[in-house]
Amino acid sequence: MTTTAAPPSPAAPARKRSFQTRRSVVVADMVADWGIRIGGIGVIVAVFGIMAFLAEVTVPLFAGGSVTAVRTVERPATQGRVLVDRVDEYKTLSVAVTDRGEVQAIHVDTGTPLRVANFDLEGRRATAFASTRAGDNIVFGLDDGSIRFAQLKIAVQVLPGGSIPAGASELPGSPDRTDGEAIYASIPGGQVRRLSVEARLEPAEKVADPGTPIVAADYHIAGTVERPTKTIATVDAKGIARLTLGETKINLMTGQPRTTVDSVELPPLPAGFRVATLLTTEAADQVYIADRGGMVARYDTRDFRKPVLAESVDLVAGEGELTALGFLIGDQSLVLGGSDGRVDIYFKLPRHGARSADGATLVRAHELERHTAPVVAIAPSQRSKLFATADATGNVFLRHGTSEQTVVKVRPASAAVRYSALALAPRDDGIVAMEEGTRVHAWGVHAPHPETTVKAIFGKIWYEGYPEPSYTWQSSSGTDSFEPKLSLVPLIFGTIKAAFYSLLFAVPVALGAAIYTSEFVHPAVRGVVKPTMEMMASLPSVVLGFIAALILAPVVETWIAAVLLAFVAVPLGLFVGAHLWQMLPTPVSIRYGNLPKFALIFLALAGSFVSCYYAGGAFEKALFGGDFKAWVNARSGSGAPFLFLLLWPLAFFAALHLFDRYLDPRHAQRLRSMPRVQAGLVDMTRWVAVLATSALLAYAAAALVDALGGDPRGALVDTYVQRNTLVVGFAMAFAVIPLIYTIAEDALNAVPEHLRGASLACGATPWQTATRVILPTAASGVFAAVMIGMGRAVGETMIVVMAAGNTPVLEWNIFSGLRALSANIAVELPEAVKDGTLYRMLFLAALVLFGMTFVINTLAEIVRLRFRKRSAQL
Repeated sequence: MTTTAAPPSPAAPARKRSFQTRRSVVVADMVADWGIRIGGIGVIVAVFGIMAFLAEVTVPLFAGGSVTAVRTVERPATQGRVLVDRVDEYKTLSVAVTDRGEVQAIHVDTGTPLRVANFDLEGRRATAFASTRAGDNIVFGLDDGSIRFAQLKIAVQVLPGGSIPAGASELPGSPDRTDGEAIYASIPGGQVRRLSVEARLEPAEKVADPGTPIVAADYHIAGTVERPTKTIATVDAKGIARLTLGETKINLMTGQPRTTVDSVELPPLPAGFRVATLLTTEAADQVYIADRGGMVARYDTRDFRKPVLAESVDLVAGEGELTALGFLIGDQSLVLGGSDGRVDIYFKLPRHGARSADGATLVRAHELERHTAPVVAIAPSQRSKLFATADATGNVFLRHGTSEQTVVKVRPASAAVRYSALALAPRDDGIVAMEEGTRVHAWGVHAPHPETTVKAIFGKIWYEGYPEPSYTWQSSSGTDSFEPKLSLVPLIFGTIKAAFYSLLFAVPVALGAAIYTSEFVHPAVRGVVKPTMEMMASLPSVVLGFIAALILAPVVETWIAAVLLAFVAVPLGLFVGAHLWQMLPTPVSIRYGNLPKFALIFLALAGSFVSCYYAGGAFEKALFGGDFKAWVNARSGSGAPFLFLLLWPLAFFAALHLFDRYLDPRHAQRLRSMPRVQAGLVDMTRWVAVLATSALLAYAAAALVDALGGDPRGALVDTYVQRNTLVVGFAMAFAVIPLIYTIAEDALNAVPEHLRGASLACGATPWQTATRVILPTAASGVFAAVMIGMGRAVGETMIVVMAAGNTPVLEWNIFSGLRALSANIAVELPEAVKDGTLYRMLFLAALVLFGMTFVINTLAEIVRLRFRKRSAQL
């Protein structure tokens, strides 16, 4: 039986392929395109929005001041010359005192007078007058040689609503009311504020010979409420200066006060001295007596029983006369006004070679904008370095002593006037000036940030107690007389310093690891190493900071010599291990060239660290006299050992470069003709010779530099503190290495394989291929990796906060702390009052940090594009 095959079925017709893009793909592409555009534009808008917000918050720092209100009112005529004018913190009352003891209080807005008890001076005339800074306590120096203490208080009471007396009348043009003895003002909460003036005069006390007028006086109250201390200094018409201290103590058993008074006569004034002003410090350790011609006699009264005329110095140097003199808060800034319109500030500072009994002298620290006429009055602030000055033509300037800024300039609309008294409101928001006639001028001012100028923030400023102008950040203190020091330069420097040292540690390790895993290890090893390195980036910086501060910092402090030795021993250990590996037979090195070789690298590292642990003491004794901390403080040894450690790497690479340039070709030919083990021994001998030669050159150079005065102590190294830049560099390097390594390794692997193959085919070694072909080709990616690492280091916060010590100092000392911009914002922002000066300064710090990263990234991108353009030509 035969079978026949079925005829083949006809072939199915070929399906025609469509080259038209499906609509769904087109829609998806459009959505993606617009999504990317909108996202990119959104990122740009967000970046500029953040910058605009930061700028909006910080602009008021540089806006200066403004006048918010102007008042001119008539006051009743007074009997006698006005000695002082006071204004309350609400700018409601102006209170004047005359040399006849008359007290005059008027409503500032309307000029309405109040009934106030006068000081009964019993027919005597005040020839001298002084008050404490707040103005509540005053003293009259009388023409009979006696003094009388008094209290002049503007009493403020907050009363419930409805407490205004029925007979109180409305003041014209003002919501306030008065009953003739007090002012009543309605305040939020349905309450009433009552302001009145209380005056009390104490009995007279003789301090000078009978009939000898007191011509100058100054008065301070210090101490505590339980133990107040009064300081009164006087000069009489005979030129005799006296200093009196009165201390009151309360008996804890009986509650009765007991006052002890001590008085001392100061050394005689220079002949012909015409006393114009007398000033004392609150601590009663300095007395200043000024002559009308500008001569100032300064007494050192630290030893109360033995006062000394420390110096007599001419502060106007024959250019006119001294017309006004006063202290700013803190009694360290001496403000001088002259007949030529000058306004200068002097500090008492120790100076080498000073011709004074105490080694200090008055130094002109600030020269402020001049008036066009003689300065007639100075009114210091009770809370800051603000003060007001007035000249003989009626111009009034509100100034800040430290920043040298003229915040506000005001003058009455009338012709030239002369003021008899000038007062600055307790809240620094108003100025009151009394004419010699019957008019009172009042200005409301708004000066929220007088201490901030471009120079104060980014330039050197001379602060009280400092020997010279400096860059200083210190935003707060525990005393009322403290002035904030708000220079951002130490914070910018700290940011750069932390980033520099962290990159100094991180870049060589990260790039070396990237080159090694990309070019020299088996893919299986790379598959383990790369994910492990990337996992390091997931560690929170707060954890790294915690470990650095509490574990790493004490360990480094204890074993600082071993840590320094590790910088030398670890590279040497790796060099020795590499040369020993070269001596292995070829089959053995090939067989164990993957994970075993990688494990041996870590074994070499461990051996290096162990050797540092045991040899650290001997190393410290040999180079630093056995005590590294004493050495950095320049208490022992010379600077040559540390210079040697710094110069040795440079000398080594210089010697290696010279060898490779002139001897390497012949040396390489000889090595190729030798057996592997012998070639390894010869090459190791070469390395040992280069190391020894470079060590000798480095030590000779270090000795020469040290002999020429180039001691690194006090500059690169100085006093050791536990939480320092070295610890920060280690911790931040640990955080930065994974970023640099990952991006750089990807860039190296992205180099086309044909470039590697061509280089190896031409006889180049893997190392030569990696350094001369692969690395230049991937330079744009490697550079981008370093820049991203720098951005991470610049913006790091928690590691710097926890491990750097938060000390805003300007020094490259790797063993001292620092304060970075980001850390400063994190530390101080929770304590900053919203819209206050510190609050806005922190936003300015954020803007500066934003600008730094923006500029760095822009420059980095320009450089990266140049590298990319060059590598694209390969």
